Amino acid sequence: MAIFGPQTSIQADFVIDIGDKVKVPIISPATSPSLSPRESPYFIRSSWCSASQGKAIAAIVKNFDWREVVLVYEDTTYGIGLLPFLSEDLLQSNALVSNMTSISPSAENDHILERLFELKKMQTRVFVVHMLPPVASRFFKMAWRAGMMEEGYAWITADALTSLLDSLDPETIEAMQGVKAYSPRSSEVQNFTGRWRKRLRQENPELERLELNAFGLWAYDSIEALAESVERVGVDASPRFKNTARGTDLEAIGTSNSGPKLAPLLRNFTSQGLSGDFMIKNGELQASVFEIMNVVGTGANTVGFWRKNQGISKRLKKGGDGDDPKQRLGAVVWPGQTSEAPRGWEVAAANARTLKIGIPIKCRASHLVNVSRDEETDIVNATGFCIDVFEEAMRSLPYPIKFEYIPFQNADQNSPYYNYESLLQQLSLKNFDAVVADITMTAKRSKQVDFTIPYIESGISTVVPIQESKESAWDFMEPLTAVLWFTIGAFFLFTGFVVWVLEHRLNQEFRGPLHQQVGMIFWFAFSTLTFSQKEKVKSNLSRFVVIIWLFAVLVLTASYTANLTSLRTVKQLDATDFRDITMKGECVGFKESSIVRGVLDSTIPDTSKFKVLTSFEEYHQALSLGSRKGGVAAVVDNLPSIKLFLYNYCHKYTMSGSIHKNSGFGFAFQKGSPLTLDVSRAILEMQENGKMDRISRKWFGEGGCGLSNATAADSKRLTVNNFKGLFLITGLSSFSALAIFLFFFFYKNRLVWSSDASLKHKLVQLAQIFDRERDDE
Repeated sequence: MAIFGPQTSIQADFVIDIGDKVKVPIISPATSPSLSPRESPYFIRSSWCSASQGKAIAAIVKNFDWREVVLVYEDTTYGIGLLPFLSEDLLQSNALVSNMTSISPSAENDHILERLFELKKMQTRVFVVHMLPPVASRFFKMAWRAGMMEEGYAWITADALTSLLDSLDPETIEAMQGVKAYSPRSSEVQNFTGRWRKRLRQENPELERLELNAFGLWAYDSIEALAESVERVGVDASPRFKNTARGTDLEAIGTSNSGPKLAPLLRNFTSQGLSGDFMIKNGELQASVFEIMNVVGTGANTVGFWRKNQGISKRLKKGGDGDDPKQRLGAVVWPGQTSEAPRGWEVAAANARTLKIGIPIKCRASHLVNVSRDEETDIVNATGFCIDVFEEAMRSLPYPIKFEYIPFQNADQNSPYYNYESLLQQLSLKNFDAVVADITMTAKRSKQVDFTIPYIESGISTVVPIQESKESAWDFMEPLTAVLWFTIGAFFLFTGFVVWVLEHRLNQEFRGPLHQQVGMIFWFAFSTLTFSQKEKVKSNLSRFVVIIWLFAVLVLTASYTANLTSLRTVKQLDATDFRDITMKGECVGFKESSIVRGVLDSTIPDTSKFKVLTSFEEYHQALSLGSRKGGVAAVVDNLPSIKLFLYNYCHKYTMSGSIHKNSGFGFAFQKGSPLTLDVSRAILEMQENGKMDRISRKWFGEGGCGLSNATAADSKRLTVNNFKGLFLITGLSSFSALAIFLFFFFYKNRLVWSSDASLKHKLVQLAQIFDRERDDE
């Protein structure tokens, strides 16, 4: 009817071929992903595929912030099958597999011990073990002898080893984590387990440990599934085979009559069994929940669960336990009987070596990195801002690290500048463990190395000489544009006219001969500049207009004064950006680097305007000469170098134009180095506790005139657009007051306007009425 029970992958692989040929369903608990029900229509996997636990193991690694793990596996089809899936799941969790070590089932204990000593020399202290109990028993005994069950190590066992740990010697198990398939502990399961133990003890009295695991429950549920499927198909208990050929014994068997009907039912079967939700889909028993175990000697405690859509949680319930990683698992005992989770790697390993830190012999600025070598002792002395930050970060780590600086020389020793690409390449070649220099982080470089967070902001900007403003008799006109001057004059006249209209009939000071009234319009309007008008206004409308106008005059006067002061005290620049400078035919200088050169090439197509400079002294000389005398009109560099240059040449140069932001300076480590995260955290602490500021003041100064010049903004002439709102308010208030006055004036004199006289006569009569003084208001 069916073949049930080939447990190992090799056995199952052989029997599956037979089942396909004779069309008999093969029900096997073999977990290796190399056996795929998709490739065989008669294969039914009655256990969870070992590949399904990869994400659960990766979640444990991520939960403890481990960045690297070592995979130790049994050198069989069963052991190898999990590796590609587990490696991919770990990579998605930002963890790398630093080493894969295979242990042959036939390996001698001495050989296993030798492999363990090799693993002990590595910095990684997290091991994922994928073996069956016969090999695992000897492996853990040797690990105990090698001293790898001590504090600082972390062991994670994969299923099915976790489910079968009761078959191992408890003395060899110090403390380890493991994942295994979860099965509910219902009363039905407990009753069944009691009956099973009683019967097994009667039939096998020599067995001491009688434990029923998930594989046993799956086996029971598989038999029930088979029995139910047979009933549904309604086949005879002794099915017949079609014998279509003669020859070998296999061919003589023929093909099953019931297999083609039975296999589809078994390959898509769902029931509620002893193991919980027993669902076979496309020939594969579907995984649901993994149990995370903490095994210590003979005891095994459940510390959490993993569910596909929820991840790790302390309790098996919907929604999990929040986002705090410390609350996702219960109390865990680690090797060494400690409750503190291992860091996952150790610098002071058995083969502890001094880290090699690459530094450039030639740096763009000696204040950033300066390298010298003692001729007598041959000791390398490194100083500079980058060096101080790196050494302080290493001192801030919670563990001691030995390191030495290794100066690196360009392939082209005669090159006047330094190429950091060749220096970073040494990390990929494993010649250096880290590189310390003024290295700008870029997306391209991050593909080859790992960068810490930036320890100083950076960007590309322009340095130009400070030039004195040219003196002129008309400098007082410079703060405002000609259009703004004309607009202000027009508003002065308009406001004076409106006040005259409103006050003419009421105020004796706004009456008199025509020339005196015209003079009053000009005098009253322009006298508000100094708030020296002595004429009193009587109309409420006039008071409203004057108040608004005085506010406008106050704003205009203050703005004019501030801009004039700026023009007379702040030195002005002929150009504000290196692009403006090159458009005028001037040359710009820069220190050769891929970052600065890339910005220049992308914005300035004419490379003949570029000049390579190698030091701050050359900056000063070239800027002093100017572009027309063989020098440059501006220098383009990164912000830290510009700060140093301006600090050394105070009052002579300033930073101008826009800043092309980039990712800043960072320390580079080998790809996957666990030090990257810890050093980044140390940099954050330095920025928070003020140590970074103290180092910056040491090398860049307190600020001073150089930095103030670097941040001074270019003054600009004020335009009408700067005061659109102000003019709109003033104009509307004056126009509204004038409109209200005219409305009441025409309304009170509506008889004149409605008379039969000519338009000219009406206007003359209204003008005469307007010119008469009124005493009733």
